[in-house]
Amino acid sequence: MAGRFTPPTSTTRTTVRGGHVPVPAQAREAPEPPAPDAPETPRTPDLGLTLGPLRRGPGDPTFRTTSDGSVWRASRTPAGPGTLRVAVRAGAVEAEAWGPGGDWLLDGLPRLLGADDDPAAFVPRHRLLAATHRRRPGLRLTRTGLVMESLIPSILEQKVTTDEAYRAWRLLVRKYGEPAPGPAPDGMHVMPDAPTWARIPSWEWHRAGVDDKRASTVLRAARVARRLEEAAGMEPEQAQRRLELIPGIGPWTSAETIQRSNGAPDAVTVGDYHLPGIVGYALAGDRTTDDTAMLELLAPYAGQRHRAARLILLSGRVPPRRAPRFTPGNIAAL
Repeated sequence: MAGRFTPPTSTTRTTVRGGHVPVPAQAREAPEPPAPDAPETPRTPDLGLTLGPLRRGPGDPTFRTTSDGSVWRASRTPAGPGTLRVAVRAGAVEAEAWGPGGDWLLDGLPRLLGADDDPAAFVPRHRLLAATHRRRPGLRLTRTGLVMESLIPSILEQKVTTDEAYRAWRLLVRKYGEPAPGPAPDGMHVMPDAPTWARIPSWEWHRAGVDDKRASTVLRAARVARRLEEAAGMEPEQAQRRLELIPGIGPWTSAETIQRSNGAPDAVTVGDYHLPGIVGYALAGDRTTDDTAMLELLAPYAGQRHRAARLILLSGRVPPRRAPRFTPGNIAAL
């Protein structure tokens, strides 16, 4: 199955961290400069910026970029496993999909690339954000329509280093997932379905470096996966409330999930170890900012606070490191 579409000339409504996946230069074609008085026209989404937050580390088995400028994703859709390849050619998006979920992935491609997002709704109130917004015209906030594929890795990222979380995701998906359909790059896998997550034995969680608390949260979520997937069609605030009914899922985890699954432009992440200090340093020169102060700084961007935080992360203005990196734990060695 294959499809090709030109990005829409207008969008209807608005949508994470500052994820940016390097996409080979073949996929980036410099647009012709507009005439001096010509109105600004929408640009093709930047695949690296738009889809970057979906990658869980450089070894993510569900995400790959290739030398021809293509981005590959392996997903478990309501119709079954599927593989999607997407690339930008001559100002248009080309896509192919394989597997039982291929049609579902192609149908959702416009939303995945930000068709529901409205970058024009963001009005910069700080010089840093204005400059970053101008330099990143291809940024769109993705909407996958899939909750569990973002929820489970977000649970694994709770209160550990990103390297530990990425390793756990990589090991578990490779061992309990299934090979991606179609001619996907070697090593790509579709994540396990909910019953498989629920059947992973305790010692395998331990070997992957996942403590009992996070493993138990994943198991609770897997048992009600169908109800949680319904959150993808809800308004972001309602969706977060649905997720937070599960013990072990709080505002941090629900925001990290809804940013991706629902394309929520205002779902700012609270409870993060680094984000308040980054936002405070970028907007007020204060690296000791807490969640309350961060929300006050982002108040002028109500409705677009997640986009504002994302642009701050993409700006590169972060406080200088003053201490060694946190030493990862080794649960598997206990």
